[in-house]
Amino acid sequence: KDIEFIRSEYFNKVELARFSSSLGKFVGYTEDGLKHSNYWNKDNSLLAGLRALKETYCKQHVDNA
Repeated sequence: KDIEFIRSEYFNKVELARFSSSLGKFVGYTEDGLKHSNYWNKDNSLLAGLRALKETYCKQHVDNA
């Protein structure tokens, strides 16, 4: 099963950055989003926690369907 956990960060209805469990990191879409993504991608504990959400949240709900 292909499951992807996505967490998007918005400001004023503009998507600045997105975490994708498929990539395992943040990707920036604006100048500020790129700066934030670079900062967040250096935090291994943050990335590990977000990757774990795919296992604990997404797969739990898919297996129940």
